[in-house]
Amino acid sequence: MIIENQDMVTEAVQEAFSRVEDLRLREILLALVRHLHGFVREVRLTEREFGDAVRLIAAMGQKTTAAHNEVMLMAGSLGISSLVCLLNNGNQGQSETQANMLGPFWRDDQPVAASGSSLVRSPTPGDALLVSVLLEDALGNPVAGAEVDVWHSSPEGLYENQDAKQAEMNLRGRFVSDERGRFTFRSVKPAGYPIPIDGPVGDLVRATRRHHFRPAHLHFMAFKPGFKTLISQVYWPDDPNIESDVQFGVTRALIGNYVRHDEASDEWGFAAPWYSLDQRFVLEAGEARRPLAPISGKVQGISKAARV
Repeated sequence: MIIENQDMVTEAVQEAFSRVEDLRLREILLALVRHLHGFVREVRLTEREFGDAVRLIAAMGQKTTAAHNEVMLMAGSLGISSLVCLLNNGNQGQSETQANMLGPFWRDDQPVAASGSSLVRSPTPGDALLVSVLLEDALGNPVAGAEVDVWHSSPEGLYENQDAKQAEMNLRGRFVSDERGRFTFRSVKPAGYPIPIDGPVGDLVRATRRHHFRPAHLHFMAFKPGFKTLISQVYWPDDPNIESDVQFGVTRALIGNYVRHDEASDEWGFAAPWYSLDQRFVLEAGEARRPLAPISGKVQGISKAARV
């Protein structure tokens, strides 16, 4: 097709993509062209703005490394990660769900740990935390043999892949639920943290005059054949940024019941104050699939100041 005017550009692309054999891919591409071209027309995107957009997309790729995924961070900062999660869980977006976005900091090589063990693998000062997890199916039956990855930030607000001072896999572990669907682990109370803003995501945050903090939370991912993989986060209710998460991830179902204890625990060897969380997850029947990890390694020599 020879292009004669701006309307024909969209027609030509749609005609070309209409021949894609994969039905789902064809549906996605045609919708993408329709909405993307419609967006360009609606805002009358200038050539200079188009050039800026191309440079921003390229910068996201250039900023992404084995230890940092700027594209995933941008998806969260635009609300896309949260929207995709809520559309695909909770009866296809019709009901409350414990599912949450994966985030940019999960590693697929987290070490297997025994129930009751600690995630602390290097000196990490902070209030002690005891977490007890129960996995059940939709009928309330325990789910045994599920692999559950757990990861979270330090009390300084850094994941181990961002902080050369933390040991490899600090505050990370993979547990297996027992015949009662349970496991426990020990750790330290995580902090809310600033997302990295030294790249395109930072430009977005500054342009929209928003803060760049996430409220404190624990990450969980439960995997077992026969069940849909559950990716979740459990948020600390008294975090000052609980209602203004820069990644738009907090839902009512994921605000945890963290309990503060002001007496020392002889059983666990915790000084006061310490915290506990009893968390129940319900797994839905479906496809068990581990996502592709957004990162695969750890930075060397980075400091907290380099992130903000």
